[in-house]
Amino acid sequence: MIRSLQCLITGKVQGVMFRSWVHGQAESLAIKGWVRNLDEGKVEILGQGDEANLKEFQTRLFSGSPLARVDGLECKWIDYDKQHDEFEIRG
Repeated sequence: MIRSLQCLITGKVQGVMFRSWVHGQAESLAIKGWVRNLDEGKVEILGQGDEANLKEFQTRLFSGSPLARVDGLECKWIDYDKQHDEFEIRG
């Protein structure tokens, strides 16, 4: 199991290039994993990497991209069954 950070973000985070922005932030911090849109306008993120970088990533997520508005950010540490070797944008 791989210790990972799972986040659920609410607000104006779909249709505003938020997933692309998240991808760039993850790559700048050497974080692996994925981001995807969920129903009801939410975005889910799974990040793996250095714990300090993941904490910085979480801080950046709360600020959001220039066009987004983050109303809620819920993150928790989980044990994930797969180790990722890149950060990808999912549907």
